Amino acid sequence: MGFVKVVKSKAYFKRYQVKFRRRRQGLTDYQQRHKLIRQAKNKYNTPKYRLIVRFTNSDVICQIAYARLRGDIIMTAAYSHELPRYGLPVGLTNYAAAYATGLLLARRHLAKFNLDSTYVGKEKVTGEYWKYGDADDDDPNTVAYEEGPKPFKVLLDVGLQRTTRGARVFAAMKGAADGGLEVPHSPSRFIGYDPKKEALDSKKLRKHLLGGHVADYMKKLQKDDPEKYKKQFSQYIANKIEPAGVEALYTKVHAAIRANPAAVKKESKVADGKHKDYRKHPKSREQRRNTVNQRKAYAKKLLQTQLAAAAAKKAAEAK
Repeated sequence: MGFVKVVKSKAYFKRYQVKFRRRRQGLTDYQQRHKLIRQAKNKYNTPKYRLIVRFTNSDVICQIAYARLRGDIIMTAAYSHELPRYGLPVGLTNYAAAYATGLLLARRHLAKFNLDSTYVGKEKVTGEYWKYGDADDDDPNTVAYEEGPKPFKVLLDVGLQRTTRGARVFAAMKGAADGGLEVPHSPSRFIGYDPKKEALDSKKLRKHLLGGHVADYMKKLQKDDPEKYKKQFSQYIANKIEPAGVEALYTKVHAAIRANPAAVKKESKVADGKHKDYRKHPKSREQRRNTVNQRKAYAKKLLQTQLAAAAAKKAAEAK
């Protein structure tokens, strides 16, 4: 079929419908969002909980949220900029940091509902594929829950990120799953998965979850280009982190997260705890009266000065 010119007539504009604002801005995939938040009609007021994972240039953001008409309600949040508190001062956006942030979110959220002792997840990083689920799940890697409260189920929300094999968003999901949340997933997007064999190399995945790929690159640069190593890993050198100690560092971070996942409230930067109010408030009657009196006094003083200057000039001219 050849090129067909779209005639933008009056009928075209009468039928034109403006897309949602966040679609126009290129921020939200509404087809994906609708599938993630759509509730079962026979379960009134039972929302679907989403595991939201987002990345910035300097941070990993993990949240658990559900949708309401007025907007999303954030239940729990964890950020990679919190990891220095657990002993990880550098490398806050890599694959291993994404896993640690997901683990922190899971442990923090389960502690909020007193489920942290019931569903501990995987206390040691093995890289093996597993998940919580129903007893009738066909997947042999599913760990069925027993009597008592069910595990907290969340659905992964990747936003507009590319879901390629080895993407960091799946490292955060793996951290949440190992932390004790029920996240429906398969191993096909993890590092180490072979699509031809349809098998996961758990050793390779474990290596990346514990920062082994970072340690390998550090060793390579140390050997090939020491100057570039000093420049690229300057913060690692400043914090005395050697390639041989990277895995032990992440293991300690995971243990610290499990020991105390609670969030720490930020201290107010204002001395008295009150922020400066930039709003313009109306003046009281006394303040308005004082302003008028000040203007009167200034006008009177200015007039007296002008009259005195005019009298002095006239006297000078008379002489």
